[in-house]
Amino acid sequence: MRSKQELGEAIRRHRRAVLVINARSRRGRRRYDHARSRLRAAGFDLLGTYPVDRPGQLEESLTAAAALAPDLLVAGGGDGTLSAAARLLAHRDMALGLLPLGTTNNFARTVGVPLDLDGAVAVLTDGKVIDVDLGLAGDVPFANHVGIGLSADIMLRTPPRLKRITGRLAYPLTALGLLARHRPMRATVRSAGAEHEFVTHQLYVANGGFHAGRRITADADADDRLLVAYPVGGPTRRGLLRDTARNAATGHRRTLGDEPFLAVRELWLETDRPARVEVDGELCGQTPIRLGLAANALRVMAPADSPDR
Repeated sequence: MRSKQELGEAIRRHRRAVLVINARSRRGRRRYDHARSRLRAAGFDLLGTYPVDRPGQLEESLTAAAALAPDLLVAGGGDGTLSAAARLLAHRDMALGLLPLGTTNNFARTVGVPLDLDGAVAVLTDGKVIDVDLGLAGDVPFANHVGIGLSADIMLRTPPRLKRITGRLAYPLTALGLLARHRPMRATVRSAGAEHEFVTHQLYVANGGFHAGRRITADADADDRLLVAYPVGGPTRRGLLRDTARNAATGHRRTLGDEPFLAVRELWLETDRPARVEVDGELCGQTPIRLGLAANALRVMAPADSPDR
């Protein structure tokens, strides 16, 4: 395994890359040709290009791309696409390059990658290789978050067409339709000998620093060896709506030491009835579930001034 500095030098010198773009993401289809031409104009030798436009094709395309043994695997799409690429590249001698083309782009925001295509390509050419943590939901790595409760039901019910048309608004619009009949759950979080109980419609456990395109807290990121567990609201629907708005408006001013955040390295989570679990926007089983960390598991291209612990 090369050092981060050696891998970064190889990327700058040889520009050996592969490109995988989820053409089914919100902006992926119309940005594929532009991304490919921008990377070639930046001097990258594209060993393979993979536009993904069919359900079930993403994992196959990522595996085929990685098999070409590039120094840099460039993935374009939303958080689900980038999380799938992160899972594949965990603990491998290869860096992940991010082209944020999705709805909320939480992982790109956490790493500091610009959301415009030209800015993201500039990071690939002028940035550096850093390593960041991945969360573990059971044995499934995740880049951003695990959601238990209403968010998993929203993932199941949000129409893809609505996401393409309205972007981030698709999720709250779907939530409003589901909330009238949604029941709160009693969630128990156990970690480091302590037990915490919440009665809520929604619980998150985050690895990254952003959720729904907004900061979770001012000091949460994907390189701090911590998971952050927090409920959104209490047992009432009004509380859920109030705290959702509060989190969006004040996340950049709050810290991990504030209520109701629990910053831990691992935890066991169970609910009073089986609840769906979504991992980076993809449904992934149900409670109970163990969540942990794989420290510095992923190498990723980030801006040159990014901190790297």
